[in-house]
Amino acid sequence: MILVTGATGTVGSEAVRLLAARHHPTRALVRDPSRLPRSDVQIVIGDFDRPDTLDAAMRGVDTVLLVTPSVQAQEIAVIDSAVRQGVTHIVKITNHKASHDSPVNRRRDHARIEAHLRSSGLAYTLLAPNLYMQNVLALAASIKQTRGLWNAAGDGQFGMIDARDVAATAATIVTRPTDHAGHTYLLTGPDLVTFTDVAKELSDALGYTVEYHPVSPGEHRASMIRAGIAETVAASNAQVFDLISRGDAAWLSNDVASITGTPPRSLSTFIADHISAFT
Repeated sequence: MILVTGATGTVGSEAVRLLAARHHPTRALVRDPSRLPRSDVQIVIGDFDRPDTLDAAMRGVDTVLLVTPSVQAQEIAVIDSAVRQGVTHIVKITNHKASHDSPVNRRRDHARIEAHLRSSGLAYTLLAPNLYMQNVLALAASIKQTRGLWNAAGDGQFGMIDARDVAATAATIVTRPTDHAGHTYLLTGPDLVTFTDVAKELSDALGYTVEYHPVSPGEHRASMIRAGIAETVAASNAQVFDLISRGDAAWLSNDVASITGTPPRSLSTFIADHISAFT
């Protein structure tokens, strides 16, 4: 039995859909079952902050796909529950530069979670995606209103990946976890792109010019706060985009294709699939 946490999120919901389509015994951990489309999986209601619900969800499970909003205490609670209930393998979505001395809070959190996972005695696999293409969807309102997008990434390149390809990689691994024990996989799309490229792809698809406007990290942080994003999240996001401007995400990998047998989607394919969000 496979348990998917965060089963209503972008990666988790797609992984559940793929596993159900392939008829693998799957259990989806959710807080609100109404948010999960009907599928051929078991649905269990659980709360990361309530260990008893995690223990109930883990019973009879062999492998866990660990997807959360990267809250350290919650992921550690899942790992501890997995140990208590005899789970053998955890596949965790992490960050490619998780380290204890990172300037980015959530990367430090990932490093602590990884250390806890390694010390748990469980077999594990780590999946480290580059920047998600789905982040572009958060810019849709601005693009529709102003025909522009602003951030602090400058001319930095990144190996942007569709979350559907992350889910496909995870869904493949959790069905044969022993083949991937102890491995860390770097997940990217097929090309290095910049936000100038993103603006061009959007312009080509929409039929009008979308302009990219690089801004300073401070300006980017302030604009996110004005848009209603929590100050701590805005500060972290601005840090990440500033690091991208310095080459932090300028890397590519063939791991998606080598694991799934299918090349990852391109940015143009992603935009074509989601064009309605921008119109």
